[in-house]
Amino acid sequence: MGGMTVPLPTPTEQVDPAVDEDVSPDTPWQAIVWNDPVNLMSYVTYVLQKLFGYPEPKANQLMLDVHHKGRAAVSSGDKDTIEADVAKLHAAGLWATMQRT
Repeated sequence: MGGMTVPLPTPTEQVDPAVDEDVSPDTPWQAIVWNDPVNLMSYVTYVLQKLFGYPEPKANQLMLDVHHKGRAAVSSGDKDTIEADVAKLHAAGLWATMQRT
């Protein structure tokens, strides 16, 4: 039993309920990558380079933000774009959510 691990809860989308989405539909959103105990730092850097075209130093800095601060905003844009970015991050095995800026 010493080898059992408990899964950590997955972060959920955080949206301010006081904000009416219909008032300003072009309000930017952000894709947030969260720190996790599974992925190697080098893999996170690789994914950020491949998905978003970041140069290695920028992808590495974002990865370090995830590692040290627990999260990093890796893309921003309209809601549809960020939903697609979060889906790509999930497909790559990263923990990601979206939030309004």
